[in-house]
Formats: sequence, C-alpha cells, structure tokens
Amino acid sequence: MGQKGSQTRARILDATQELVEAGGYFGAGLNQVIAVSGAPRGSLYFHFPEGKDQLVGESIRRAGQTIGAAFEDLAASGASAAEFVEGVLRHLGDRLEESGWSKGCPVATVALEMAAASDPLQQACSEVYASWEAALRARLAGRPDAEDLAVTILALIEGALLLAKAHRSRRPLERVAAQLAVLLR
Repeated sequence: MGQKGSQTRARILDATQELVEAGGYFGAGLNQVIAVSGAPRGSLYFHFPEGKDQLVGESIRRAGQTIGAAFEDLAASGASAAEFVEGVLRHLGDRLEESGWSKGCPVATVALEMAAASDPLQQACSEVYASWEAALRARLAGRPDAEDLAVTILALIEGALLLAKAHRSRRPLERVAAQLAVLLR
C-alpha cells in the first residue's frame, strides 16, 4: 500500500475511533465515518472489505495500542506499582477531561454493545483487555496475587472511568487511585 493509501486508511481509523468513543458501535455509521474522515466510499470498502465489524475491530485494537503505549511509558519511568496505577488513572482522566468527557475507555462501549453479538468484535475487545492486564501484571511481578490483582485493578479502572464520565468529574478516578495505593502497599 502506498503512502496515500496508508494515510487514507489512517484517516478512516481515526474517524471510526472518534465516533465509536463518542457514540459506541451504533454511533459510528459508515456514512458518518466517510463524512468525518473525508475518504471516498470506495476507500472504505477497499481497506475494510469485511465491513463495519472489521473497521471497528481494527479501530479498537489501534486505540488499545495507543493506551498500551502510555502504560509502557509509565512503566519505563521506574515507578512503583502504586505510582504506575496512579499514573494510568491520571493519564486516562486527562484524556477524558480534555475530550469534554467523551473519551472514556475506547473498548468498553463496544464490549457492552457487541461482544455477545459479534465474535470478531468480542475477540478485539478481549485482546485489548488481555494486553492491558498483561501490562498491569508485569508491574506487579513478584507478588503471588499478581494475576488476580491485575484483573481487579483493571476492573476498578474501568468502573472509575465510567463513573467519571457519568459524573463529569475526575473524583472517581482519584478515589480509586487512593484506594489502590493502599491495596498495593
């Protein structure tokens, strides 16, 4: 694929991610994706011949990698497990607040809407969550409860993001960070 094709594909994925995060799977209609991306309709079908589920699945994976990269940056700082989790919550809170409370978790809405109905989307959501759990487990290495604790932390982060979005407040994220700091001592 040439540079122009790669740029068009990236614009389509960017538009899809924006629409999915703001309105979920059903808020990202193909006509909306075309309008927001400025891509020709034919490009959408050329780059994503399997249709909307392929497009949304790739968008979810891409968003998951972006957040995963933020996890890696925090891990590279040498922070303790508690500092790492607090940094993750701060990063996600910044992202949420800067977006006007529209960008919570890029995976959660699609997981809630489509995981039971679409195997490809369920797989994409599962892969992203598994990668985030692995990043958390790596920061908890040496603890006998690392596997269970990583799932617990991820569930608390997801819940805090949902509450922060619903309340349009960082307070749930801050409260979860404080409780995790105690748990991770």
